[in-house]
Amino acid sequence: MSERELPRILVFDSGVGGLSVAARVHEQLPTASIVYLADNAAFPYGALSESVVVERCCRLISKALEQYPCDAIVVACNTASTVALPNLRAITDVPVVGVVPAVKPAATQTKNRRIGILATPATVRRPYLDELIREFAPDCQVERVGHPGLVQWAEDLARGVPVPQCNLDGAVRKLRDAGVDTVVLGCTHYPLLLTSLKQSLPEVKFWVDSGDAIARRVVWLLAQAGKPIEAREPSRVLGTPVAEALFTGKAPAGIASYMAGLGLQPKLVTGNWPETL
Repeated sequence: MSERELPRILVFDSGVGGLSVAARVHEQLPTASIVYLADNAAFPYGALSESVVVERCCRLISKALEQYPCDAIVVACNTASTVALPNLRAITDVPVVGVVPAVKPAATQTKNRRIGILATPATVRRPYLDELIREFAPDCQVERVGHPGLVQWAEDLARGVPVPQCNLDGAVRKLRDAGVDTVVLGCTHYPLLLTSLKQSLPEVKFWVDSGDAIARRVVWLLAQAGKPIEAREPSRVLGTPVAEALFTGKAPAGIASYMAGLGLQPKLVTGNWPETL
C-alpha cells in the first residue's frame, strides 16, 4: 500500500489549539497522514468579523487542498466552525468536520449537576451555546467563563513559555466557587493547558473536550468512503504522522519539538505559507 493510498486529513485552526484534536485523530488513525494548517497570521479569529473568518478559511483550505489532496477536513476552531462550515462544504466535496463545545457528554458525566464551560469570550456569547445548554443540560447549573488570556497562554506554551499559574487560578475562580465537578473545555487550545487547569481546579472530576468525538467522526467518514483506516505497514508512517505543519505567519519557535511531545512529529514545518509556495 503506497503512502498516498493511506488516508490524509487536513486539520485547520487559527493557531496551535487544533494540535489537541490532531493528537486524538492520530490516536484513532495512527497510520493516517495529517496536514496541519494554522492561520496564525490572523490569530485570534475571535477578534475578526465573521466575513473575514469565512473568507480566510475558504481561501486557505482550498489552497491547501490543491497542494495536499485530503480525504477529510477537520476545522478545529470553534469560531470558524460556527461561521464557516456551510461555505466550506459548498466549495469542496471533501467531508468537513467541525467542533462544538461538548455540553452533551458533560451533562451525562456530571454527578452534582454543576457544569463549568471554559471557552473564549466570543464562544461564551454565541447563541448556539445557549441552545446546547437548553437542549442537553436544562437541569444543570452551568457556569460560563470566557477569559481572553487562556488561548494566548496555550500559544505561548507551545513556544516553551510556562503557563502563569497564578493568573490561571484567578481566571477560573468562578468555576471553583460554583463547585462544578465537570468542566467543558470549549476551545481546542484548552486541552493543551490541562495539566495547569487541574492544578487550578483539583476538585473537578471530569474534563470534557470534543477531540475524541471528532476523531471518531473522521474514522466513520473514512470508513463510509471506503478508505483504508489501517495500514499494512504502519511503521512506515508512524514516525512522522504530520506530513507538514503549515503556518500562515512565522512558525512558532520550537513548534516541531512541542508537536513531537504530543505524538505529532512533523516531517516538515513551513512558515509564511502560502507565500512561500
